[in-house]
Amino acid sequence: MSSKTKIKDFESAISELETIVGTLEEGDLSLDKSLELFERGVQLSRFCHQRLEEAEKKIEVLNEQGELSDATDSLNTSDSDADEPAQ
Repeated sequence: MSSKTKIKDFESAISELETIVGTLEEGDLSLDKSLELFERGVQLSRFCHQRLEEAEKKIEVLNEQGELSDATDSLNTSDSDADEPAQ
């Protein structure tokens, strides 16, 4: 894929990034092709990182508005339930 190809969404970016990593790990490419794929991988990585940051901020806003409970609270509740003996 060309480095100018538009990134559609997070999932397709991750999929393409995994393909690039696999191809680079094989080591059968020329230096130029390897650099081209590496550059595309960096673009995809930055896109994914940005999307994750946006999602994290959205979750924080929802938490502040009381519309979404903290995920760690529900995990702690589940853990404490698991520690109690069955009756």
